[in-house]
Amino acid sequence: MNEQASPLSPAQLKALEQIFPGEDLLTHPADTLAYSYDNSQRQSLPAAVVFARDEEQVQTLLALCNDWQLPLACRGKGTGTAGASIPPAGGLALSLERMNRILEIDPDNRLARVQPGVTNRQLQQAVARHGFFWPPDPTSAAVCTIGGNLACNAAGPRAVKYGTCRENTLGLHAVSASGQLLRTGVRTTKGVVGYDLTRLIIGSEGTLAVITEATLKLSPLPQARRTLQALYRDVGSAATAVSAIMARPITPSALEFMDARALAMVKDHADPGIAPDAGALLMIELEESEAAIDDAAAQVAATADIPGCLGVETATSQEQVQTLWRTRKALSPALRNVAPKKINEDVVVPVSRIPELIGGLEALARRHGITIVNFGHAGNGNIHVNLLIDPDDPVQMKAADACLGQVFDLVLGLGGTLSGEHGIGLVKRDFVSREIDDPTLSLMQQLKAVFDPRGILNPGKTLP
Repeated sequence: MNEQASPLSPAQLKALEQIFPGEDLLTHPADTLAYSYDNSQRQSLPAAVVFARDEEQVQTLLALCNDWQLPLACRGKGTGTAGASIPPAGGLALSLERMNRILEIDPDNRLARVQPGVTNRQLQQAVARHGFFWPPDPTSAAVCTIGGNLACNAAGPRAVKYGTCRENTLGLHAVSASGQLLRTGVRTTKGVVGYDLTRLIIGSEGTLAVITEATLKLSPLPQARRTLQALYRDVGSAATAVSAIMARPITPSALEFMDARALAMVKDHADPGIAPDAGALLMIELEESEAAIDDAAAQVAATADIPGCLGVETATSQEQVQTLWRTRKALSPALRNVAPKKINEDVVVPVSRIPELIGGLEALARRHGITIVNFGHAGNGNIHVNLLIDPDDPVQMKAADACLGQVFDLVLGLGGTLSGEHGIGLVKRDFVSREIDDPTLSLMQQLKAVFDPRGILNPGKTLP
């Protein structure tokens, strides 16, 4: 710990030093700065950063913070894009990245028990040695933590077939604001005793309790995988193909979408060899048994070949798989080069309404004079809407604010929701009341008060 004037009292600092000795407590602004922001580009400097290594430390800390009425926010690796892990100014940042042990892998019962600081990749590598995987696979899987995945209910492409964190978590250990240890859920795939607090805490962004352990439901690794790429003359044809594919009995493990502007940016960044007249692209991945995979791929290819389709290509080797995915993987760096401070929203609509969503977004782009790039997990209607703007241009920022509000109105009008996997945090908090009515919001606020009566857990997040 470095000596530095702190908003914490000497008694508070002494108590924290006893719980988090040595390098597990940071108070100098030069040290705490790295824990003041996340991938949302929001920032707030905490009075201190503490690194928990076990459950008992978290219990002791929360009991003290509750007594002191000192607010805190917990975090993993800070990969979230909604500002959920931004610490309260003058409060604490509780990092769980050093609680990083895999406690148990039980192949017979298809489960694993882990601490929250285990990264998604570490878990996947460990359970793969037993023939299993955990389905949630966010884009940041190499570095994001299981605790962060659970806090935001982050998912990724495979959610279309296997579900999100909520469908793949059996139980939790979580610490309430008063320091009480809560044990939720079961170790079995069926269980109906009591209220489902596991699913309530997952996705609550650390506003109800701090997750300290998770019992995860594992799935067997697929025997065979096929990757297909379908090109379309326009966005409407591709969106119609998504609905057709999802109406069939074979569910893809991934169904990714890119619109014409996304393809144009990829071509400018690193030409992947896409046909010049392509107006949209679908990446389709199938996971089936060895006996079923060839027939499944043929059926999906036939379904994707609707009017407006320029061609469907199926990879027959790992080299071809990498070639087909090259376009999708080149999109993120292309966007970072063109618009490093873009507005990125992860809205969701019913799959059958995707054509209307894309059409509506194109109309909004023309109306406000803003470039909008759309891509994402089309298999469950989770489209990432990117508004490319110059944050130093006040006229463009004003147009973007108006456009964003109308994007959300469009999504809600189509029966959709404002966020599919990024969460709410600070970024979308003020829009929540557009989706959730007053009686329901009131009940949520009452639940928050039961779990956290003094409002110390991640204040100002999730609820308006």
